[in-house]
Amino acid sequence: MEIRRGPTSSATVQLQCGHSVAEIQVPTGELNESVAQDSFIRTPYHDHLLSEMMQSHMVKDFCVIGSRGCGKSVLVRQFADLLGYHIETIMLYQDMTARDLLQQRMTTPSGDTVWRLSPLVIAALEGSLAVLDGVHRVNAGTFAVLHRLIHDRELSLFDGSRLLRHDRYDAVRASKGYSDADMTARGLLRIHPSFRIVALSELPVIGSSSSSQQWLSSELLTMFLYHLMRPLSMDEELHVIKKLVPQMTGMKQVMDLAHRLRSSTDASLKSVAASLSTRQLLRIARHLAIYPDTSVYNLVHKACLARFLPRLTQTALEEELESVDVRKNALPSSVDAIDRAVTCEIKDGILRIGSTTIETYNPETKMKIPDVIFYDNPLHMSVMEEMLRDYLLGEHLLLVGNQGVGKNKIIDRFLYLLNRPREYIQLHRDTTVQTLTLQPTVQDGVVVYEDSPLVRAVKQGHILVIDEADKAPTNVTCILKTLVESGEMHLADSRRIVSANSGLKPSPSIIVTHPDFRMFVLANRPGFPFLGNDFFGAMGDIFSCHAIDNPDVESEMSMLRQYGPSVPDGTLRRLVLAFGELRTMADQGMITYPYSTREVVNMVKHLERFPNEGLVSVVNNVFDFDVYNKELRDTVLETLHKHGIPIGADPRNVLLAKEFPLPPLKFAGQWNIVRQGDGKHTKPFSCSVEEKKLTIKGPVFMGIQSFVSDRTEARSQLFTEQEAFWNLPLHETSAIVDVAVTKGRHRQPGRVNGDVIHVATTSPVCLYSVDTRRQHLSCIDLYDVFPGTSARSMAYKPSIRLAPLGFPLDKNVILHEELTNTTLNINWETGELLRLDTGSLLGNAADKISRTFRANQGVFKMESEFSQDPDGPIIFFKQDHNTIDILDMMEGRVHCISLPLKIHSLFMASKHDWLLTEHQTNKKFLLSRSENDPLNFSLQKIQDKNKDGLACLDELQLVASQPLPDAYLSAALDQKIKSPNRVLSAHNAYVSIGVGFPDCLSVDIFTADRTAADDLQTFNASNNRRLVKSQIAYLPESGQVARILSTSEVPKDVIPEGLKPRTLSGFLELCDPVNRQIRCIPIPGVSNPNVYNQWYYAGFGASNFGLMMSLMSNDGLVTVDSGGCIRLWETAVYNLSQSLKQWQSLIGQNEQRPIQVTYDKELGKIPDDPKHGRIDPTGAPHVGGNTFAGGSGGINTAGMGGAGGPYRLDGGGNAVFQVADWDKAQVPEEVLHAARELAERAWKERLKQIKMSEFDGELYERYASSVRSQIKSLRIILDSLQAKSKERQWLRHQTYGDLDEAKLIEGLAGEKGIYKRRGEKEPELGSPQQKPKLIKILCDVSGSMYRFNGQDGRLDRQLESVLMVMEAFEGYDQKIKYEVFGHSGEGPSFPFIASEKPPKNNKERLDIVLALHAHAQFCISGDHTLEATKHAVEEIAKEQEVDERFVIVLSDANLERYGIRPKKFAEILTANEDVNGFVIFIGSLGDQAQRIMKQMPSGKAFVCLDTKNLPSILQQIFTSTMLSTF
Repeated sequence: MEIRRGPTSSATVQLQCGHSVAEIQVPTGELNESVAQDSFIRTPYHDHLLSEMMQSHMVKDFCVIGSRGCGKSVLVRQFADLLGYHIETIMLYQDMTARDLLQQRMTTPSGDTVWRLSPLVIAALEGSLAVLDGVHRVNAGTFAVLHRLIHDRELSLFDGSRLLRHDRYDAVRASKGYSDADMTARGLLRIHPSFRIVALSELPVIGSSSSSQQWLSSELLTMFLYHLMRPLSMDEELHVIKKLVPQMTGMKQVMDLAHRLRSSTDASLKSVAASLSTRQLLRIARHLAIYPDTSVYNLVHKACLARFLPRLTQTALEEELESVDVRKNALPSSVDAIDRAVTCEIKDGILRIGSTTIETYNPETKMKIPDVIFYDNPLHMSVMEEMLRDYLLGEHLLLVGNQGVGKNKIIDRFLYLLNRPREYIQLHRDTTVQTLTLQPTVQDGVVVYEDSPLVRAVKQGHILVIDEADKAPTNVTCILKTLVESGEMHLADSRRIVSANSGLKPSPSIIVTHPDFRMFVLANRPGFPFLGNDFFGAMGDIFSCHAIDNPDVESEMSMLRQYGPSVPDGTLRRLVLAFGELRTMADQGMITYPYSTREVVNMVKHLERFPNEGLVSVVNNVFDFDVYNKELRDTVLETLHKHGIPIGADPRNVLLAKEFPLPPLKFAGQWNIVRQGDGKHTKPFSCSVEEKKLTIKGPVFMGIQSFVSDRTEARSQLFTEQEAFWNLPLHETSAIVDVAVTKGRHRQPGRVNGDVIHVATTSPVCLYSVDTRRQHLSCIDLYDVFPGTSARSMAYKPSIRLAPLGFPLDKNVILHEELTNTTLNINWETGELLRLDTGSLLGNAADKISRTFRANQGVFKMESEFSQDPDGPIIFFKQDHNTIDILDMMEGRVHCISLPLKIHSLFMASKHDWLLTEHQTNKKFLLSRSENDPLNFSLQKIQDKNKDGLACLDELQLVASQPLPDAYLSAALDQKIKSPNRVLSAHNAYVSIGVGFPDCLSVDIFTADRTAADDLQTFNASNNRRLVKSQIAYLPESGQVARILSTSEVPKDVIPEGLKPRTLSGFLELCDPVNRQIRCIPIPGVSNPNVYNQWYYAGFGASNFGLMMSLMSNDGLVTVDSGGCIRLWETAVYNLSQSLKQWQSLIGQNEQRPIQVTYDKELGKIPDDPKHGRIDPTGAPHVGGNTFAGGSGGINTAGMGGAGGPYRLDGGGNAVFQVADWDKAQVPEEVLHAARELAERAWKERLKQIKMSEFDGELYERYASSVRSQIKSLRIILDSLQAKSKERQWLRHQTYGDLDEAKLIEGLAGEKGIYKRRGEKEPELGSPQQKPKLIKILCDVSGSMYRFNGQDGRLDRQLESVLMVMEAFEGYDQKIKYEVFGHSGEGPSFPFIASEKPPKNNKERLDIVLALHAHAQFCISGDHTLEATKHAVEEIAKEQEVDERFVIVLSDANLERYGIRPKKFAEILTANEDVNGFVIFIGSLGDQAQRIMKQMPSGKAFVCLDTKNLPSILQQIFTSTMLSTF
């Protein structure tokens, strides 16, 4: 295409098509030169489209239709530049009136009102190109005023003047002989012959009932010549981006993703595709070109604002990202990198945030630079770094997030760091186009327009901060589009804002945009509970978007510590974790309000200011509003209790273990350590030491699985020794074999470290690691190292022991398998695995055993008491052998010691003194090494005899590695003493102390014998079994010895009242010699009992019943039961007393106020005749007495607060007079029995009233109990349902109709939209429903449901699902109407529940459940899934008075058997756009359901093999329709 400008306002355009060339004459603008845009990249498609536009321009106005962001505005600007046109852009909006299009009223300085020409009329007079942007938004009636202008080039204005086509104007002037001034005086104005109108619009939605979506009416169709601008193909788009961004890198995947989304048939993905327009892709390319280290995954998420997409759409987007190999980057592991990424500094006028730098701004005045209290945290600093990068790229910013997450704080801090002044404007629902740009006031009868913050920011080059942008109607905020895109805007006072590079000079009518002007917009996410408009959906792609979320745990903790430096860290962590889980529940739809950081900050500031006020009181201030919704209240309370916030707890609720007196420690004999002598066996024996090379094989990197550790604090309502518990995600055949702890003090110094709990399992062999300060746990599957028992004897049961290492190897743990002597070094953070081979005789023996496995070869042992010390040795030996291997991990060396005895056991009394016992003889020896020469070992015999010549102690179970402090030793022995010592433990004693051991030659043994007191005889059962290493521990800070005992080994009175031994896993026996007491702490029963792991424990007899224990920091204990439940215990008396004070301080001093006023009343008579009582028809309150039912404080009758009545009966909310407890205690036993019988008869009578037997009640409860929590969750979801259909309501801000009394002042000020009228309006997001949603549930009651129910429980799952729906929907008749139909081989439609007759009670619900079950049992085989779905869709589409229509098909995915293709199923399910169809597969043979789901449209199919997931699936279904309104 070639253009030649002529001498007049015309040009010759030469068009070439193939070999033929044509020339056309087209009008041009008044600009002297046509300068094409440098930024416009020509493609063959654009050239073709421009040539078509030239042809249309030759004869008529035209309209360009295309999707948002495809380049319509850029193409029109190129068109105007080619022809020398000046562009007048008129942004159309919904409430625009004819006056806004043509003429507007204004006042002169003298107070007279005059008419002001609109930009469209000015363009017509000057011969400019009028670009009407947003034809799809404007009201069709308003746009009709342009009919004559477009068709005839004539227009009548409101002031009586007329615009005439240039030839008619010239003819009139010539015939009358008038001059131009005469024509103007007579109200006749000439339309310039070059004037043209170009309209821009988005694509109409064919078949839509919404006028805003189907805007292309027959009337509009005749007004323009239309050109469809399609999105660029991938090659075209890639060509454009490469030309505009030559340094582009990493865009191939983004391009693939964008075009996959655009070609998707799924509506939700298509809505996401609109966010990846060409404009947005260019923004991403520029970002990657300058900052190639930026994550593509994060840029796509930013562009799509994926954080706030509905869950269905999020999931679909993640699948698409994965399909183009765009994945989330792993977090940096380098500490320096992390620190640098989240810090900022200003030095020498240079601001650095992370690795991004910029010169600070130097404003003329600093008065408008915000300065707020802001505490840096990693998350917000990383967000600000991304904002700084976009700022450097010249972008305008949009921050979207939930209310209270810190959007304003971040912006203010960002501007403070940049040293940029700001102008602030807050929008609201009554914001209009006029008030957004100007603020009209009346002064002396004259309307004066004051500049709004927007205009001031444009003039002065300030940052304009627009807050609450989602509150204003999108048709108002859309006028910002031209200001952001082209820097132009027309104001209500006839002034005009133009871009800085427009070439125009400032004048009273022209405002030139300051080059430093920038716009930062803040908005809440759309929809419930903030009820805002979708600002991002309307204008998101013209901004660089940032999703602002609540900080992560560590970031929030860092920030809160600065707000509340004196608030205990434990309190902060409770708040952060509790609110974090509530936010997660809000994202999942389980609760409605996403509690933000703002609430947590306010609570911490309150606690800092009033430290004596309990946390419970402060938390109640936030959650008191929710007490009116029972389901929501229960959910919130359950979450708060889970994280240790004791809402509703009584400070007197303390239940600690019973205490028993410890028998006194009595002298039992002496140990004499023989160091020299003439006898052969008494001389010191110098052991030979041989150094071996440590062979390391590997590394091999094992896969690491990460799980959320669902930790629950145990002291929410009751203070006990148990602190917290959580469950490991064990395999169903796994058995717990060991537990060990990496203590926080042995981890990397300079950090606040928590303990890391390691749990080893077998079948399969796995290593679980849990950081007690984190919310995740890891699992390393070692099946490849220990492939199972198939190749070995079935008697092989791996016996694994763990030895955690200390800094700098604190991320490593030694795993030792005792039967094969396999030793592994595992990094539990990275999965790196090394096999350690000492090359000693032990290793050779292990090889022989692993090959042949003979049970009589003995057992290898590992002792690792000091493995976490830098120079601590790890010892390996084999029972019934005479060698010891000493492993030094820091130096990578192994030393082998040969001994003149066969070892049975080894105890490390210190790093240098080890106590050995000889095999079979049980003789004791002390193996010592010199501190100066660690390889110099000497062996001494210990003579162990009491006065009777017997051993002082039976077989040893434990030798402490640290001595008791002198004060503790004196208290334990009841005498002042200072001496080396060790606490010992043997089978025949609670606890023993060796005074003088291991430093003295003579050691006095003091023992608290288990047979010393009659009331403790039952503890002797522990003598009958051997404790394994993980069942006994010494607590060095308190001097206690902890053992795990079975329920049969403790006295009966130790078992808590009301509990049976079978409900407990066992007991923790704590022997405290310092305080001379014994305590037995009950350990709750296994929460996840597993019959498949009993094979492992069976062979160990009583020694191992699946309960393991390990020592933690601060004398804490951790236990793990056979079901994988980890429990943390606090046992030291002093620690318990301090924790109790803190727990009571959390509750506060004034938290036990009574819920209602009660009056204690003494009885004058003993209850003797329980009865219902007479009914008082007046409903008057009755206090005392024994006549009327429903009274208070009486006897014998049913009522409230009395004694001896058969059951409770509320008399109508009257005050309750409570009978004193001592009076209740006087009620005779026979009266209580009679009252109970009467209550049971009343209950049975109630069942009869609804025709429900006791068996029916039990059966109903069996189904209902398994979904009780899901019913609660679903009811919360139903509370937040929003309206979708249009309703007739008052439309405000109208230009005609009834006068709106609230807009009188605006009318005086010249505002036009001061009227209201009735009309249909799309509901605002979050508005309450006026009509119910209709849901038709299709149940699969075919024979296969019954047939395979025993295999995967599919029929039970369906019955539970239907029951859940019936119970949850009860009481929501105004919001939900539902029907339940069944389909089977008998036919496609069997009604079970009609929408007008839902079940009202448990009996009716049970009858429906039983009917569904019976149909599946007795129907013939066959399938009518397709027919049933088609019938349901057709029938529900006929319903009119509903808000939305849903068809939910429950299926067992057994479609292949009947030749049903998923594609055909999907066609039927989506046949009617007014019906939202979904299928939930609740059963599957193998991966049937997953395979079918992948072939269905995204978001239309779900797999639910656990009913607990059904509420969240229904929530996704209900919210999935939101996107169609955007």
